[in-house]
Amino acid sequence: MLQAISENQWLMLLTIFVINIAYVSFLTMRTISTLKGYRYVAASLSVCETFIYIMGLGLVLDNLDKPQNIAAYAFGFGIGILLGIKIEEKLALGYLVVNAITAEKDKDLPMMLRDLGYGVTHGYQYGRDGERTNLQILTPRRYEKKLIATIKELDPKAFIISYEPRTIHGGFWTRGIRSRQVEQYEVEHVEEVLDEISTDGTQNGK
Repeated sequence: MLQAISENQWLMLLTIFVINIAYVSFLTMRTISTLKGYRYVAASLSVCETFIYIMGLGLVLDNLDKPQNIAAYAFGFGIGILLGIKIEEKLALGYLVVNAITAEKDKDLPMMLRDLGYGVTHGYQYGRDGERTNLQILTPRRYEKKLIATIKELDPKAFIISYEPRTIHGGFWTRGIRSRQVEQYEVEHVEEVLDEISTDGTQNGK
């Protein structure tokens, strides 16, 4: 098998390209997982990374005597980084905190987001133009774009910042995020969903 690869230039180029993509993808995901504190995930990825290194990368490195092989190695390295980042984004491990500042103090945006399934803490602060409502919202990473789109739909003028917390301890936030409820609604129909929740709440209160 190895001899057949070595004797066929096109097969060698493809092997170098594919092996480097796989190796660097695992390397990238392992590095990101380490930086985010997912120790066991990083350790598991390092096992796969080492296996590819031992089984395949030795063959690759022994055949970098031609310019086309070096080019295949370089392109595979670059695509491997992009693929690793993309896979990590799809996995969307962990939580994000989204800070939203709205000028519409009388608008009950915090309760609307809670009704949609998010964990929200809010308070009031002062900016240049007066009092503002400040919302701190915890969300799984996979719902970040949906949450931001929802806030924009409910308040187009809201100022939004998101960041990834290193440590989460105490409180009810993670228990308060009702993932199934968050997943079910569509952003473009959020007003209708909130009307239904409000109607159901009124009827149950009678």
